[in-house]
Amino acid sequence: MATFAYEALNAAGKPQKGTIEAASSEEAVQRIKAQGFFPTSVKESKGKKTGVPGAADAGKKPKKKKKGGGGISFGGVGQKQLTLFTRQLSTLQDAGLPLLRSLQILEGQLKPGTLKGVLQGVCEEVEGGSSLSEAFGKHPRAFDRLYVKMVAAGEIGGVLDVILQRLAEFMEKSQRLKRKIKGAMVYPIVVVVIAGLILTGIMVFIIPKFEEIFTDFGVKLPALTRWLIETSRWVAGTNAGQQVPGWVFMIIAPFALWIFFKLVRKAGPGRAATDTLILWVPVFGKLIRKTSIARFTRTLGTLISAGVPILEAITITKETSGNYVYEKALGKVHDSIREGESFAGPLRESKTCDAIVVNMIDVGEETGEMDGMLMKIADNYDEEVDVAVASLVSLLEPLMVVMLGGIVGTIVVAMFLPLVAMIESLQGGNK
Repeated sequence: MATFAYEALNAAGKPQKGTIEAASSEEAVQRIKAQGFFPTSVKESKGKKTGVPGAADAGKKPKKKKKGGGGISFGGVGQKQLTLFTRQLSTLQDAGLPLLRSLQILEGQLKPGTLKGVLQGVCEEVEGGSSLSEAFGKHPRAFDRLYVKMVAAGEIGGVLDVILQRLAEFMEKSQRLKRKIKGAMVYPIVVVVIAGLILTGIMVFIIPKFEEIFTDFGVKLPALTRWLIETSRWVAGTNAGQQVPGWVFMIIAPFALWIFFKLVRKAGPGRAATDTLILWVPVFGKLIRKTSIARFTRTLGTLISAGVPILEAITITKETSGNYVYEKALGKVHDSIREGESFAGPLRESKTCDAIVVNMIDVGEETGEMDGMLMKIADNYDEEVDVAVASLVSLLEPLMVVMLGGIVGTIVVAMFLPLVAMIESLQGGNK
């Protein structure tokens, strides 16, 4: 058999390139058409003939070549990249392309990395007869349980393109929500970092100059000024016996706290305590609460609309909720439904959601429109998160101005009190 390189048009009229093995150019054209393409050029690739032992042997070489193109990769797949892949796959499936060919096209356009290597494995699994959900399930670092279950539901119902489109919309909305929250935090973080650098510079370079002046004049320093000078010595590392400057601790402290927070959350009790405390933090807790509600209602609504059984959908939603408090509440909901009771009852008792959320779920349960009602709740809370983020930004700006003004004002007062005493002493000496 020989290997033929071809150029063709897909069902959407877009050009495609690839290779195919066949005994002759006529057979190659027929195989290309069988894949749903319209060949425009078919040429035999020189030096790429395979032995006659059979089709099984002929198919092994391209797979080895694929594995070599993945490159070295570390870690998982980024959500942004996975979202784009899902949207593109849904578009290709909606255009009527064969599943395997769609995967090969998307794998071929990716740069070497984790997702490319994963898709190579997925292509091999699908080509070997596995379903798409089974192939995805073998790569948990790229496709989580939520993703795999929704794809499986789409395959069972014969609506894979629709499910992929819903999944892409779900992921895009989740990414949009994360971007809004992260974007809202950029401004205060930048202001705090710059202000910290300026204050550190004042402590290291400016305050020592004033200390020299006060020492030369022999002025009796007020308590506030003495405290500021001691703080300046600690930051600059000029105290007797001090080996490490304070500014080093100021740089390390945020990273150390973050690592400590992550380590605490790895333990079950630590995660439960931190998640509970976060929900009660002023201003931020309200935002996290709304975000969690939007997330679990959208996830559950998407799973139910995809045809996933309610108990399995709740279990998946619980595992992907991201907050211990809501995991516990959804666990009680799962047990309640398994025993033949209502969805809204345990949710109302947990007091994790507003009354309007519980009432809407109750209505959806009674009317049989649970998925639609959950999506409405998610859309509503997405809008509330937008308002909460805007309010948070507008609140942080004056708070930071007041805080920085207070710090600068304290430094100015601490430095001018001895100067006033110096001026008074000089005036008294002249008299």
